[in-house]
Amino acid sequence: MSLVSVSSVPDLVAPALLAAFDGWIDAAGAASGAAQLLSAEAQVVATFEDDVLFDYRSRRPVLDVIDGTLTRLTWPQIAVRHVPLDGRDLLVLSGPEPDFRWRELGEAIAELAVRLGIEEWVSLGAIPAAVAHTRPVPVLATASAPGLLKEQEQQGPAGLLRVPSAALSVIEIAVSGSGVPATGFYAQVPNYVAGPYAAASLALLEHAGRHLGVELPLGSLAEDAVTQRANLDTLVAEQPEAREYLDRLEQMSGADVPSGDELASEIERFLREQGGG
Repeated sequence: MSLVSVSSVPDLVAPALLAAFDGWIDAAGAASGAAQLLSAEAQVVATFEDDVLFDYRSRRPVLDVIDGTLTRLTWPQIAVRHVPLDGRDLLVLSGPEPDFRWRELGEAIAELAVRLGIEEWVSLGAIPAAVAHTRPVPVLATASAPGLLKEQEQQGPAGLLRVPSAALSVIEIAVSGSGVPATGFYAQVPNYVAGPYAAASLALLEHAGRHLGVELPLGSLAEDAVTQRANLDTLVAEQPEAREYLDRLEQMSGADVPSGDELASEIERFLREQGGG
């Protein structure tokens, strides 16, 4: 059984494929929120066999009950949507992180990318970090080969970073292994923000847009970021311990890109607090 079903695809100009899943490496929903903003009304060009990709006990379909009648089920779905932009086409792969068959899914998406003539792959993610909401959102970048990133991008962290993998990373490796250049942008989200965090979604889209040489739609992210900043400022001002912690983070804001050990420790701490073991 093929995992992917492709519908009619329009002629594509210099297509790039941008990908984000909710769940792992999606702190505050920043990456999946950015993908949703880009593709909410876009044409679906490919879907996947959800029955074999999801554990429905962990990602249960949503049931609508109207006047005592079971009316509709909305199932978790991974899809590729077409977003035409000035000068080039963008395909957005998004949905819940799959539970099963990651390697097979990676191979299927790599074949699809080659079939559609994808010229670039861009992963979006977000990770919890010891950063302040009062400072610009730091964004770390990855690349499958030297020379893919713009000069102003921070590639890192330096050295070895060993963490539990996301399905998105498994798929990216499969796609880059098929010959498609791959980059990734990962926003660092303040570890005291549960979400949503518009500033991180905004930063991801700005970095992706610069990298791809296109202007991506940003919706109301800028206004939402200002509102959320004001709300966080108010909450911090009411709690002396929080204010003290924020002061320490602000003093650290000019530091270098965190090391792999520092990021791994922060992610482990986040998992413990979330009950992830």
